[in-house]
Amino acid sequence: MSVKEEMDSVQKPALKSYKYESESFKNNFHKDKMFEVLQSSRNKNDRFCDIKLQTDDGTVIYGHKNILASATPYFNAMFSNFGESNKDLVNIKKFDSTILQLLIDYIYTGEIMITQENAQLVLAAADLLQLDYVKQVCVKFLQEQLDPSNCLGIKVFADLHNCVELLSKCEAFIKKHFLEMVKYDEFLYLSSEEVIKLISCNDIAVPFEEKVYECVLKWVKHKLNERKHLLPNLMEHVRLPLISKEYLLENVVDLLKNDPKCKDYVIEALHFNLIKSVNPSSIPETIRNKPRQFPKIVLVLNSCISNDKFILNWYDPATNQVQIASENTNFCQSSNLCVVKDRFVFVVNRGRLNSVVMLDTSLQLHCSVHKPYLSVGRQSYAVGRQSYAVGRQSYAVGVLNDCIYAISGDAVYSPSLKRYEMPVEVFSLDTQKWKMVSSMSNMRSNCGVGVLNNLLYAVGGYNGRSLKSVDCYDPIQDSWAPIAEMSIRRTCVGVGVLDGIMYAVGGYNESGVLKSVEAYNPSYGVWTSIADMHLGRENPRVVTLGGLLYVIGGTRLFRTTTEVEIYNPKINSWSMEIVSISDPIYEAVVVDRPLHLRIN
Repeated sequence: MSVKEEMDSVQKPALKSYKYESESFKNNFHKDKMFEVLQSSRNKNDRFCDIKLQTDDGTVIYGHKNILASATPYFNAMFSNFGESNKDLVNIKKFDSTILQLLIDYIYTGEIMITQENAQLVLAAADLLQLDYVKQVCVKFLQEQLDPSNCLGIKVFADLHNCVELLSKCEAFIKKHFLEMVKYDEFLYLSSEEVIKLISCNDIAVPFEEKVYECVLKWVKHKLNERKHLLPNLMEHVRLPLISKEYLLENVVDLLKNDPKCKDYVIEALHFNLIKSVNPSSIPETIRNKPRQFPKIVLVLNSCISNDKFILNWYDPATNQVQIASENTNFCQSSNLCVVKDRFVFVVNRGRLNSVVMLDTSLQLHCSVHKPYLSVGRQSYAVGRQSYAVGRQSYAVGVLNDCIYAISGDAVYSPSLKRYEMPVEVFSLDTQKWKMVSSMSNMRSNCGVGVLNNLLYAVGGYNGRSLKSVDCYDPIQDSWAPIAEMSIRRTCVGVGVLDGIMYAVGGYNESGVLKSVEAYNPSYGVWTSIADMHLGRENPRVVTLGGLLYVIGGTRLFRTTTEVEIYNPKINSWSMEIVSISDPIYEAVVVDRPLHLRIN
């Protein structure tokens, strides 16, 4: 019997006895081992190496064309289409030999060591060789190395090598650490155009405009004879009207009085200070008197049970930190807040004969300006504005086109029309007076208010039972009209407006306190349900900040809540934070972060 016949006689019974299936096996160490051998052969100038890369200093680095070409489009093009395709020695000009060796080693090992000394050189070389991963890790490394002494230099480097992410990080870092950055020599060697671009930014972090003025003087004095003629151009971008009168008189007037253009800026600043002391809300807003924009912040009104007071607190959602803003005696439980121009907070007190006071949040909040009282007697309030709205008890206030609209929660009989109506009046900052506008014919108390696309919305409320109807006011036509109803009846509903969508949040009806939320898109004219909150809330305060919807305060089961719920519309999901305010929160509004405020 032949060997083949013997094998067949052994195997055939086995195949009949067992069922075999195909199975794939993978050696996870195979590729690593191969590259270890290839890397080792490079260092030994192995005969299989078919390419030598020579740098300007004469250093020769060995490699394999197939490996290099498969790792990067740069070498793929070199060895496929250009004259180097048939050569075994290629001169790589303007490359540091140490850096090129690192990058070729990376191609074979997948590892590279980045240091403070080589990061920029490696990034530049990786950018040229189109090694994207190495470029990304260099960008990440440089971002972590940013500090006030090097941020300007790294920014220039990032711009030169089209590192968009690194450039953006540098610009944000420079704005945030402006005062520390100007202490270093990099700032002194900027061009005048670069200084102007920097101080023109609306969001550089400076506590007072005086600091911008001082850094400009520092830059000019560094090379005084060469730069003094540039001072007027620079001063155009210093917001002198925001500097205190005392500082202007003591430090600015004498220095700038000899230049006609600078003198005009000083006169403008002194005139601004004069108007501000008389009627700050009447000042027309220009770029030169507009405070630089720190991130927005939330101003909340809450009671302080321990001393029976009502206080204002700053709440920073970015850090979840709280800081006392004011214990002004103008506040009470029935105080309602609304905001004009992201800065002027109006406090309406139903418990004090419908009194109205204004706070300028750019200043310390210990003083207030009294405004004319509401003319129609009202029993209770709700507050809203362009980017948020909150329902509260039986009357509502909304801010539209810098005017404050007050919607009565109590029906008033009109003899001429022989029916009950809901009076509406509006306060203009220009005239500093209230006047009546068209009444809302549909009765509703405890409604929420939203402002969207220059229209005012009264959402839900109560009229013997909870309502799901919504009325819309057009200030141009001075008329009210109904829009699509919500899917659920809601009294004491919170309303927020974010990215062109209006949200009705929580509230209550005959079934109890609600955690459901629905959204109104004016383009489609319908309400749709979105994800529920974690908690049911009656009378929640709803604000928008940084592309998110924040639900603050409110009550559930007759108890106030300290949990803040945050809605992300991109993923239709809610998250929660616990605020370190244990006392009831009654109001919340978003304002420009005051320059004097410090929350770390």
